[in-house]
Amino acid sequence: MRPRKRDRHLPPCVYLRHGSYWLVRGGKWTKLGRDLPTALQAYGKAYTRPAGTMPALIEMALEAKRKHVKPGTFKLYEQVGRKLAEILAEFSPEQVTQRDIVQIRMALSHTPGMANHCLSVLRMVFHYALEHQLIDANPAIGIGRVRQIARDRLLSPEEYEQIRAKASPKLQVTMDLCFLTGQRIGDVLAIRYTDITDEGIAFRQAKTGAKLMVGWTAELRAVVERAKALHGNVRAFTLLHGHKGKPPTYWAVRDAWDRAVAASGVKDAHIHDIRAMSATAAEEAGIDPTALLGHTSPQMTKRYLRSKKTPVVRGPSFGVNHGKTKKA
Repeated sequence: MRPRKRDRHLPPCVYLRHGSYWLVRGGKWTKLGRDLPTALQAYGKAYTRPAGTMPALIEMALEAKRKHVKPGTFKLYEQVGRKLAEILAEFSPEQVTQRDIVQIRMALSHTPGMANHCLSVLRMVFHYALEHQLIDANPAIGIGRVRQIARDRLLSPEEYEQIRAKASPKLQVTMDLCFLTGQRIGDVLAIRYTDITDEGIAFRQAKTGAKLMVGWTAELRAVVERAKALHGNVRAFTLLHGHKGKPPTYWAVRDAWDRAVAASGVKDAHIHDIRAMSATAAEEAGIDPTALLGHTSPQMTKRYLRSKKTPVVRGPSFGVNHGKTKKA
């Protein structure tokens, strides 16, 4: 079956034509209804894989959200949506209760960021279902988020090298590009050959839309050349790619990182710590970390700065005459 070019929020074999929804099977067109809720109910009775499942609802809700959010945000929604579709594969929307969602939150509490992303996406998905009259209430409303403690871990150069020594050549290149450019992993994986210019590497950050150019250093040029040499004659649009020319996914890189960390013996090392390590090293070298990270204010950059150096400060003076003995 060829992928849809429009109405991608609809279930398989369902099409909107002339103001009505139709089920097309074996060349036969069956009218389901004029509004989406009625059509989905009819579809659930007529099709062996009913649209009234959580995976189908998640897909429809996210597709409806696509044009209202930035591409980077939508990518995150898709990743979270796939995880939720797997967890809730056997549920229909009306079967999901607040207790089920609390259990999901508790199961993911060891990764607070993912737990909170799942809560946000579930609220959005059930809001979509409520608006389309597929459910009577949003079960994700009123469930508190997992508390996230600000991370202050700073990888040392020695720990970075320990992890790097256990990484594959492709992961080593990815790590080095993340450190030398200070960019997010997704933006590094998205570097295209057309982004590599005479001045440096051009970035348009997927999360914020910020544009910046990371200028050339001898180290950065060397890493880019190593990246080019990884795949021989395989042609691709992106600097980092597999044997089929497609860029690696964030989760593939994350899994490779986790394996390297486990083999290295370094404790409590997140792949996102490389960005904080880069920002901190830049500040200590007299480079503006706010500009490097593509932030609009130094306040946004503060959470990435994790220098362990004790600042040396000078106290005030009492003045030249304080403490002197008066002459008789």
